[in-house]
Amino acid sequence: MPYNTQLPKLILGEYGRHVQQLVDFAVKIENDEERNNLVLDIIDMMGTMNPTLRNVEDFRHKLWDHIYMMSDFKLVANSPYPVPERETLMRKNIKLKYPRQSIKFAHYGKNIESCVNKAMTIEDPLVRQEFAQVIGNYMKLVYQNWNRDNVNDLTIKQDLESLSNGQLQLDEDSDLDSLTKSSARRQVNQPTQQNRPNNGGGRNFKRHGQNPNYKNFKKNR
Repeated sequence: MPYNTQLPKLILGEYGRHVQQLVDFAVKIENDEERNNLVLDIIDMMGTMNPTLRNVEDFRHKLWDHIYMMSDFKLVANSPYPVPERETLMRKNIKLKYPRQSIKFAHYGKNIESCVNKAMTIEDPLVRQEFAQVIGNYMKLVYQNWNRDNVNDLTIKQDLESLSNGQLQLDEDSDLDSLTKSSARRQVNQPTQQNRPNNGGGRNFKRHGQNPNYKNFKKNR
């Protein structure tokens, strides 16, 4: 008997082609009792192959929906659940639109522009200036994460002024290094492998021979 090289069309690929072949075979069985018995066996097999469905509420109902989908809704069986309709089950290829927004300075990101727009709505000039100072500090931190080269504070101030259409301006002597310094300080203070405390107490000897107590231990054995 020649080997059948024609593979079945997989409607639900997670169950594999063998289960799909069993479903296709069940559809063609004319005897109702034999067909129902085979369908129940296929349902049990599908549940065994996908144990994650057991965490889904009423997972057996889900399996019955799947077997109807795999049969292209041609299966006739004594289902304990209402026979689903094709329109309610078949997957719909809905193309999601990717939100494309124009960002003036891509390396700062959209959040910076949102902060700038928020700052421009603040009526209190003192609070608005303090907010602008925080934004400038964050802009410098983001810039250095994107570009490892040192950035001139004048560049940050000019970019902030450009983003705000001239409404947010920082003084020439404004310090924009508070966030970058704190970030660098946290990296320096993080314990390295050599500086971490030894939970065993005492020095961390690489070999027993370097431990002065090892000789006494060996002598008293």
